Amino acid sequence: MALIRSPIVCVLGHVDHGKTTFLDRVRGSAVASKEAGKITQMIGASYLPTSAINRISESVKQIMKTELVIPGLLFIDTPGHEAFTNLRERGGALADIAVLVVDITQGFQPQTLESIKILKQCKTPFIVAANKLDIIHGWKKQPTNSFIESFSKQPEHVQRLMDEKIYKMMGQLSEHGFDCERFDRMQDFTKQIAIVPISAKSGEGLAELLLLISGMSQKYLEKRLHISGEIAKGSVIEVKEEKGMGATLDVVLYDGTIERGEEIAYLTQEGVKKTKVRALLQPNLAKKTPQEKYINLDKVVAAAGVKIVAPGLEDTIPGSPFTEVSNFEKQREEMETHLNRVLVDSEEDGVVVKADSLGSVEAILHLFEKSNIPVKKAGIGPITRKDVLTAHAVSERNRYKGVLFGFCVKVFDEAREEAHSSKVPLFWSNVIYKLAENYEEWLEEEKQREKKELETELPWPAKLKVLPGFFFRLSKPAVFGVEILEGRLRKGSLIMNEEGRILGEVKNIQSEGKAIDEAKEGAKVAISSPEITLNRDVQENDSLYVAMHKKQIFTWEEKKESLSEKEQRLLEKIKQIVLF
Repeated sequence: MALIRSPIVCVLGHVDHGKTTFLDRVRGSAVASKEAGKITQMIGASYLPTSAINRISESVKQIMKTELVIPGLLFIDTPGHEAFTNLRERGGALADIAVLVVDITQGFQPQTLESIKILKQCKTPFIVAANKLDIIHGWKKQPTNSFIESFSKQPEHVQRLMDEKIYKMMGQLSEHGFDCERFDRMQDFTKQIAIVPISAKSGEGLAELLLLISGMSQKYLEKRLHISGEIAKGSVIEVKEEKGMGATLDVVLYDGTIERGEEIAYLTQEGVKKTKVRALLQPNLAKKTPQEKYINLDKVVAAAGVKIVAPGLEDTIPGSPFTEVSNFEKQREEMETHLNRVLVDSEEDGVVVKADSLGSVEAILHLFEKSNIPVKKAGIGPITRKDVLTAHAVSERNRYKGVLFGFCVKVFDEAREEAHSSKVPLFWSNVIYKLAENYEEWLEEEKQREKKELETELPWPAKLKVLPGFFFRLSKPAVFGVEILEGRLRKGSLIMNEEGRILGEVKNIQSEGKAIDEAKEGAKVAISSPEITLNRDVQENDSLYVAMHKKQIFTWEEKKESLSEKEQRLLEKIKQIVLF
């Protein structure tokens, strides 16, 4: 029978909605249970064994009819986006299942929406923990870990108030294409998202939430939880410099077994390297030897968080996969293919992206592809002057594409100064979808501003028909009636005939006796021009056009998105008259 590992659980949510309190409550309940199976602190993770889950959830086990076969749950302690966007060879996200913590009194906030988009993108199953039951007006805290037990003891008006908040949350989730329901009212766990009301502060609802995470994992993720073999595979969470050890890797091992002395293959900016594991470390929580920060392990079995000590780890890429060496040449080829697919370096014009990890880069690329934002270069690490120069070179050809994006990375002072002096826009955020939103807002503002500039600086294309019977004054100035057949005629424009001869300037435009600056398609107006003599330069029923010189025509061609399709065709007609 195949070995089943513990599901990897990630906790996401908006700042201050209770992610840390929730994890602290899980740890505290496990420690308080005084069972043999207490929570184990790992590198970047906390391991909750099944014995502890059973102890915390004892009061609701019969109601939920869940018999646990998984060894336990591995809670990832890293920031939410990391555990989702960090990739590995088998594809998908590092987390098997997620808990989305939402403040029941505040509902969805920017980082909640970010989390939902990531969950959707990675197709990761999740449960919503509707947190902060204890601050619902009138809620009476009960000495239990069970929501069902606590809810049954609340006054009726408090029950109604809580349900109203849950319904509001259901509506917000449905806007993102999710069908959801309070967990104890659900019909189909494969199609609906479970909402579990909890109080991370008091522990109410923790029993049902832990059982639900465990039960759903072992029922719907069984194949994913099988340990496929002895070869260790995992994901690098962080590269850390440790005193006396040099560069170390904080990793999550999701498959196989890793032992001290074995070789691992890992990704760097220069390609795949291999090194020998000197030590495997986990936090030392023993009271007898508190002076020792870590304990040494000979062997680690998936799923687990562990610190790897080995030579040559300095330039490891955060968020990248690593594996025990079996067939290095084949593994190198596979890992470098994966790296090259994510770290873009294109000949085509596009934006420049820098992010904190490989997974973050891929998440941004996925978002930009959906938003039709082309990428010239994507990399990991701080924003440098060289990145700004790359963006500036693009802006010389297309200023809308010559921009820089930074996600959770440092911006060097020299890069900031270069961006300021070369006027390269820099978009920085710690919320992925905000990068695209901020860029699109800037793009819209710039195009509107440019359009206004065009409207004041360039003559707009227009075709006029001279109306018969409306010659009001023959010359000095000529005043006559015209109809705007296409485009728009603006005061100050030059007009020409069909042969391209410039006739004169439109000094004034009048509509129904009032002076106006512009007349649009379909309008019938009177215009005056000092240079024109009617019946000599202009006849009744003549077709006239706004005159432009070559540079104006070429400028319009570069900015033709400001013109309608009909106006673009008219511009082409004017070009033919002027140039040919």
